Amino acid sequence: MDIRAEHRAQVKEFLVSRRERLTPQQAGLPAYGGSNRRVKGLRREEVALLAGVSVDYYVRMERGNLAGASDAVLDGVANALQLDEAERAHLFDLARAAGPTTARGRRVKSDGVTDGLQQVLDAITEAPAWVRNARHDLLAANQLARALYAPVLADPRRPANNARFVYLDPAAREFFSDWERAADDIAAMLRSEAGRNPRDRQLIELIGELSTRSEDFRTRWAAHNVRFHRVGRKRLHHPVVGALDLDFEAMEFPAHPGLTLLVYTAAAGTRAADGLKVLASWAATAEQAGELAHH
Repeated sequence: MDIRAEHRAQVKEFLVSRRERLTPQQAGLPAYGGSNRRVKGLRREEVALLAGVSVDYYVRMERGNLAGASDAVLDGVANALQLDEAERAHLFDLARAAGPTTARGRRVKSDGVTDGLQQVLDAITEAPAWVRNARHDLLAANQLARALYAPVLADPRRPANNARFVYLDPAAREFFSDWERAADDIAAMLRSEAGRNPRDRQLIELIGELSTRSEDFRTRWAAHNVRFHRVGRKRLHHPVVGALDLDFEAMEFPAHPGLTLLVYTAAAGTRAADGLKVLASWAATAEQAGELAHH
């Protein structure tokens, strides 16, 4: 399937999946037909009515053609389908990707980590901090993050990739205490990135590899879920220090489009805070002995 056909299929499957999850009652519409309704969720004409567009126009959109759709139309459809913030952004990304290359205004992305970024990471000494791209390649890390993510970095392939680890490495199910949540998040974030950058060859190859080798990934990919991953809690089980429940913040770099800084912390006096201190001590010893893998 070529990129344009793949994009149309992605648009169609996303809109259909969002329409089918919404009942007339949830949309504030009378449920004509009652239990005899033949469609799951809303009908196309009901979405068109709620979005303020013609049925023909919405049908064209749902067939995968978003080219030329105005922001007002996209807002109308997003409101009709009750999309959340991440889903709305995904719809707009899909629409931008449908336009001419010159009209997309795509940011130039770089996977290169500068000396300045590494200095920032190394200056953070009491919390694991690392930088990834949207494909979830682990591009750079401070000493504590290298220690925390030792199971991920055990794979000699570079850059280490968190998505491959989650879906293809059996150790991931022990490392992530809530593996199902981690797997959901990874698939949803990759789906978002595929909407933003459908021509990213390395992303296409990663998704192909995961789809071929993991039924768990195929199932989640087919759900077309998208989400932001800006703040939250990571429940990890490190092979050296045991359980770690850590808070995380994800921050993007305006000067380095496509790169995200993640910092993991624990409130003072908690078991996780004590665990990070033990991890820091182990990291210093292991790195000195050459036992800790570098990114």
